Amino acid sequence: MAVTDQIKEAVGISATSAPTAKATREEMSAARLPLPYRDSCAHLLIPLNRCRHEEFYLPWKCETERHSYEKCQYEEFKQRVAKMEELRAAKGGARSN
Repeated sequence: MAVTDQIKEAVGISATSAPTAKATREEMSAARLPLPYRDSCAHLLIPLNRCRHEEFYLPWKCETERHSYEKCQYEEFKQRVAKMEELRAAKGGARSN
């Protein structure tokens, strides 16, 4: 494994594997995350919100955390789109609504 792969794995932006550290309900509740944000990327949102609060929401202070969270959200979106295309192909191209 290359050094860049190890760094990506540590930060949580590896495209080859799913995030391994999931936030529990108790952690999300303790971090006071709104219900719509309690998804599979919540384990990255908790430190991002903590960093934002500590740095007074200065946008250049928490770039690494923000990028990791946005990358996770994008990967989750791509998985949902792939699943929807798979379901649509199983129905012969018919829409569900």
